[in-house]
Amino acid sequence: MKIGELAQATNCPTETIRFYEKSGLLPAPGRTPGNYRQYGAAHLERLRFIRNCRSLDMAHDEIRALLGMIDYPARDCGDINQLLDEHIAHVQVRLRELEDLRGQLLRLRGQCQTEQAVDDCGIVQGLSRMQATEKPPHATHL
Repeated sequence: MKIGELAQATNCPTETIRFYEKSGLLPAPGRTPGNYRQYGAAHLERLRFIRNCRSLDMAHDEIRALLGMIDYPARDCGDINQLLDEHIAHVQVRLRELEDLRGQLLRLRGQCQTEQAVDDCGIVQGLSRMQATEKPPHATHL
């Protein structure tokens, strides 16, 4: 199939397919005599795998590691379990960060209970008074 057909079959933009090829996640396809990319069932299966990993917010390095592991199907899956456990831990950190952000926003929202002039808006005043702090580095891989 051509790249447009692969894109349609996987609901993936052609630019993303090309990016996955350049980054080594998707093997380069063969070419037709007219120099069109020619994809097969293996490309379709691998691209679906990549897309499913991305839908779980996995980083390209995690996907690359998983792809490296599935290329050796006889090995045990302990490393895959560990990779997923680490990803789950990253998600838990992100959830805590988002809860902290939510708390800040709720406190800020609580500073303006009625509609009033923008100059008197508690949210605007709160944003103006907040100490500009450096955002802590994310403990996540994303």
